[in-house]
Amino acid sequence: MELAALRETARSDSERARAELEAARREADSLRRRLRSLEADTKRAEAATRKALAELEALRSTGAAERGAVDSEVRRLKHRLTETESALESAKRTTREGRSAEDMRLRLLLDVVLQGAQGLQRELGLAPLSGRPADSVEAVAPTTASPHDVARRALDADDPELLDQLLHLPMAHLLVDGYNVTKTGYPTLPLEKQRARLLNGLSLLARHSGAEVTCVFDGKDLDAPVPMAPPRGVRVLFSRSGETADELIRRLVRAEPEGRPVVVVSTDREVADGVRKAGARPCPRPCCSGGWCAPDGPHLAFSRPAAHRGRRDSNLGSPDY
Repeated sequence: MELAALRETARSDSERARAELEAARREADSLRRRLRSLEADTKRAEAATRKALAELEALRSTGAAERGAVDSEVRRLKHRLTETESALESAKRTTREGRSAEDMRLRLLLDVVLQGAQGLQRELGLAPLSGRPADSVEAVAPTTASPHDVARRALDADDPELLDQLLHLPMAHLLVDGYNVTKTGYPTLPLEKQRARLLNGLSLLARHSGAEVTCVFDGKDLDAPVPMAPPRGVRVLFSRSGETADELIRRLVRAEPEGRPVVVVSTDREVADGVRKAGARPCPRPCCSGGWCAPDGPHLAFSRPAAHRGRRDSNLGSPDY
């Protein structure tokens, strides 16, 4: 009985061992298959890695080659640019030298022609040209306008436009009786400020009209010259000791050549009569009451700058050129 039980136990243990062995075998086979699969995957991964590395190396080689080619092309282009700039500079220098030489030859030829013409003129004893073809055509020429003609052109003596037209006559000279004007316009100011205000206004007037401007002050009672800096464009004179400003104005008028437009601004009747006899045009103080001698300071009534003095007023009868 015991022997049979032992045999049965041994048989069951043997069957269990065989079953466990079979299970171990199956598990080993599965592990071997999995190992083979992993080995295959590893080989494929290594192959893919090698392929990727090869492609990367190829790309690196291609990039290096392309970069080298680009660098070479850039260097070539820079070299060509440098050569082109040098050639351009050389061409410019050659052109300048050629033009300078050509200009020198032309100037020399012109000097030869001019000197030859001058020598021929001296040889033939030709007088300077004194007329033009239009001078030989018969016609009626207008007379030259003078300050007295302007005064008769329908303008009142106190019209500011009168002084405007007078100062735009060719080579006009304006003489101003300084204290006569300031003591009429702003008598309450000190003499120094009177002179400064008037001279500032006259400076603006001289710049806009282009006329010669002289301002005369009475200096008969002065012991020494007055220190001052005359403004641009205005001549400032003081009469000598024992001489009035009226006398100095008359001497200035007499010093001018006959025919030159001379305008004297003064309300002094004696001055006006004296300068009128000497050929000047007196202009009373009211004619500039709206301009540079106004009580509230210098204000110009002129609308035409000196650069346009070639355009005369239609009242003067001169055409525009």
